[in-house]
Amino acid sequence: MTTTMTPNTTRELRYREAINEALRQEMERDETVIIMGEEIAGGAGREHLGIVDAWGGPFRTTVGLIQQFGNQRVLDTPLSEAAFVGTAIGAASTGMRAVAELMFVDFVGVCMDQLLNNAAKMRYMFGGQVKVPFTMLTRIGAGFGSAAQHSESFYSIFSHIPGLKGVVPSDPYTAKGLLISSIRDDDPVVYFEHKGLYGDTGPVPEEPYAIPLGKARTVRSGSDITLVGISRMTWVCTEAADELAKQGVNAEVVDLLSVSPIDYDLIIDSVRRTHRLVVVDEDTPVCSLASDICARVAEEAFDYLDAPPSRVTAPHTPVPYSRSLENIYVPNAERVLRTAQGLVGRS
Repeated sequence: MTTTMTPNTTRELRYREAINEALRQEMERDETVIIMGEEIAGGAGREHLGIVDAWGGPFRTTVGLIQQFGNQRVLDTPLSEAAFVGTAIGAASTGMRAVAELMFVDFVGVCMDQLLNNAAKMRYMFGGQVKVPFTMLTRIGAGFGSAAQHSESFYSIFSHIPGLKGVVPSDPYTAKGLLISSIRDDDPVVYFEHKGLYGDTGPVPEEPYAIPLGKARTVRSGSDITLVGISRMTWVCTEAADELAKQGVNAEVVDLLSVSPIDYDLIIDSVRRTHRLVVVDEDTPVCSLASDICARVAEEAFDYLDAPPSRVTAPHTPVPYSRSLENIYVPNAERVLRTAQGLVGRS
């Protein structure tokens, strides 16, 4: 196994293909890895219909798995998130490495008790005698006309719960490496896939590799201001950084990668050098990751700040269905640029 934060390959995959490859390689490596969820196998799980191919879920991240591993390890489930998430957590606590796919993070209310009171607390309440190697795959992200119940980015809810880990891959390389680490981890991990990244391509090594959980990365070095991005917002930050560079402002861009634990050390080290901070967060602003990061920086790096730590977030409202309103709802490079300009005293 390779542990790295930098790709060293010319082979390119799409984001969804990197997720699929990570699942396939971990299932080949370890026969205790199973996956379950709604429509992840599709018709291929119904032999009596004579179907030999499957769509692979609504986003094609599980395509081909049932043909290779069979319907005892790739399980189509009834439409009951509480049932199959609970089943996966139970399987994980009794020796399996279980993956459950929650189709959209908006559905978390249906299975919240299983996550909050079982997955997050079992190892603690049993004094470490029980491990819970459970990974929940779920989707985040607005901008696709999917309306309020299929478009949220509720990762802040999970980061608030002790006992759960959470990762937010931002490109194909981190998608594969973080998923492999999540499946191999002995604690429950929530893996947030952004719907807006599925078609993105990038270099991905063919061999399995693991990216450490709880570590951020710097995707662009700078000296004048730190921009922290979460998932797709990392690339909104880099777009804003390109525009700032044209104005003589050298922005550093940090890709958070993990929402629990958060790599405060890397962020604070960056702010101590740049003296300014903007956190770009697609989630709503109240009790958000952006708020938490700004508060931590204010507590631990106050003497280094030349301007208040600032946030660019979605508004405190459900995601609108109207495309014109949705385009305003999602943080964009223009908003990041204006915020950064205000902090460096430029208009």
